[in-house]
Amino acid sequence: MNTSTISPDALAIAHAVAAAGGRALVVGGWVRDRLLGLASKDVDIEVFGVPGDELRTLLETIGRVETVGESFQVYKCNGIDVSLPRRESKAGRGHRAFHIEGDPSMTIAEAARRRDFTVNAMSFDPLTGDILDPFEGRADLARRVLRVVDPQTFADDSLRVLRAIQFAARFELTLDEETRRICQTIALDDLPAERVWGEIEKLLFAARPSIGFTLARELGVVERLFPELFALVGCPQEPEWHPEGDVWVHTLQVIDEARLRIDDLPRPKQIAIMLGAVTHDFGKPATTAFLDGRIRSIDHEEQGVPPATAFLDRLNIHTIDGYDVRRQVLAIVAQHLKPGMWFKAKGEVGDGAFRRLAQKVDLDLLARVAKSDCLGRKPGNFSAAAMDWFLERAHALGVEHRPPAPLLLGRHVLALGIRPGPHVGEITKAVYEQQLDGRVTTLDEATQSARQLVDSMRAQ
Repeated sequence: MNTSTISPDALAIAHAVAAAGGRALVVGGWVRDRLLGLASKDVDIEVFGVPGDELRTLLETIGRVETVGESFQVYKCNGIDVSLPRRESKAGRGHRAFHIEGDPSMTIAEAARRRDFTVNAMSFDPLTGDILDPFEGRADLARRVLRVVDPQTFADDSLRVLRAIQFAARFELTLDEETRRICQTIALDDLPAERVWGEIEKLLFAARPSIGFTLARELGVVERLFPELFALVGCPQEPEWHPEGDVWVHTLQVIDEARLRIDDLPRPKQIAIMLGAVTHDFGKPATTAFLDGRIRSIDHEEQGVPPATAFLDRLNIHTIDGYDVRRQVLAIVAQHLKPGMWFKAKGEVGDGAFRRLAQKVDLDLLARVAKSDCLGRKPGNFSAAAMDWFLERAHALGVEHRPPAPLLLGRHVLALGIRPGPHVGEITKAVYEQQLDGRVTTLDEATQSARQLVDSMRAQ
């Protein structure tokens, strides 16, 4: 591997460590990603042969140093994580129940043995360009195989099962049989919601998340962690409308379709769309019945909100970076059929309906999930013209992301001589309803309507 691919800061650390008689190696995902031809932002360095009490002093000659894990010598130097090789031993139940001890005298193979998979157990010497690969991770990467490093200790950290799933999807890897067997036997009930979500989020941003979801079902993860999702397995659909099969198969196709439609969005909105795709049909298991010669799922949109809420609770999804992801996901579930339904009755759907729906959900996000829902029915070939029409009309009305701002505010009503109190809110709300219907389009018209309401109240 070319040493020019490493950052100047990492090279400076490597040179400083070498001058002190040690060896600094880049470890983990950076090596894997570079071998795959992928960019990797995070660089982790392990320092061999330098005593722990000297490591921080050495790093301070290079740049600003922050302590990440003082007890086992982990530091951040100019944004790079630098640590001693570590020994880990299970100290109890749970993802974090480990006793960790830094040991600069460890061999490279001993240090790599604590890694989860062989493709993550390689290291790179930035001074020589050598790749050190004691567990044949490079060969596994070439074979597109995910294999555990140490079968005896892999199960100590149950989060590794979820890591296997997202790695398999992100890098299109298959599990070797021993790794698959081990993952199927590991209990997952000790994982906190935040850690589960951390891995599921990475899965959702894989090029084809369905690879990971399929593996999650095969390993029993879906059944054990996400009963709302597992309920989709085997839930039938009308073949004319859903030639792809049951709701589980459909949902995986929708997830992959949704992944194609998010790259231009900020991350919170990307997450809202992906979770909307995952949960959009959660109401079908409870509503699916054979009626009038057809398989139908009447009112499955609204009925999907409670199980979608439970699913989001399991992942502890609420607001992300100031954006109410939870609200948008539940609204997408409740409204995901609207674009198609309104297209069929477009002559009867007024502008007010769009403006009012924009009060409940971001219409752009809704249209993207609805389009994914429409196209996620292969081998069927269905037109997505309804969703394009829906979004074009929302855009023409200027409500693709939010409802129109009220023309009439409380101060305008107070200027008409109304005293502060409940009547002010009643009047602004009534006029806003007129604005949503299109009967009020300017502040002058809104003020005139408010004046009429005030006169009516005084006449009573």
